[in-house]
Amino acid sequence: MKSARPSRASTPKAGGATPSQFLYGVRPVIEAIRSKRRSLGELWLVRDPRSPRIAEVVALAEAAGVPVRTVDPQALESAVGEGASTQGVALKVGGIPEVELESLLAEPSPRQLVALDGVEDPQNLGTILRVSEAAGVQGLLLTRRRSPPLSPAVARASAGALEHVPVARVGNLRTTFKSLKKKGFWVIGADSHQGEDLFDAPSRVYEGDLIWLFGAEGSGIRAGLADAVDHWVRIPMQASIGSLNVGTAAAVLLFEGVRRRRNRDP
Repeated sequence: MKSARPSRASTPKAGGATPSQFLYGVRPVIEAIRSKRRSLGELWLVRDPRSPRIAEVVALAEAAGVPVRTVDPQALESAVGEGASTQGVALKVGGIPEVELESLLAEPSPRQLVALDGVEDPQNLGTILRVSEAAGVQGLLLTRRRSPPLSPAVARASAGALEHVPVARVGNLRTTFKSLKKKGFWVIGADSHQGEDLFDAPSRVYEGDLIWLFGAEGSGIRAGLADAVDHWVRIPMQASIGSLNVGTAAAVLLFEGVRRRRNRDP
């Protein structure tokens, strides 16, 4: 079996069309221009002719018809917010479109989704988006409550992966899982204290259509969702620290899944 890439044909929800916020950082800006999922406004930059990365941004912007404006560092910091790591570049954009749940199911099996239960930190969300894109996940499921907005901070933390991983918001994960299980999905829950050793679990656990469920740091997956999990796995810890950051844990689990599916390929 080969891991499918995220669908580029996902249907975005209406809204967020007017450029009204600044993305910042070279990679998020490059990926926003390349993906063409957002409306694009003006590119602001602190021009440094010696920087090939800035030159790449400018070339992409000009090819896409995006106006380029050279500003001083203070103006750029004022536009994006004090303390943001801009790398000398910011792009005015509209909000990233979210998608309907059904559009995440457009790819043929085996499909993979990531669902987050109460992960509210933008840095963690961005990290999980980056890992999900790299692991070939079709999309991310967030709840309408207890999930952060898809902000420029999330885009920066994701290193541009937000521009490529479709995100759907649902009212209730339990109800959503029930619906997706009827379509053949299997829910894998990650927990630091229970379940089968990630590396000892049989390969059948990683086959077919999967939903990887990750909970908030500290509280983990809520009790109300626990009985919706089909198989629990845990990362075996080798020393004193009892658990990993949720973004790091997602990387370990998703790429163990990649390894298992790759080994099963003819």
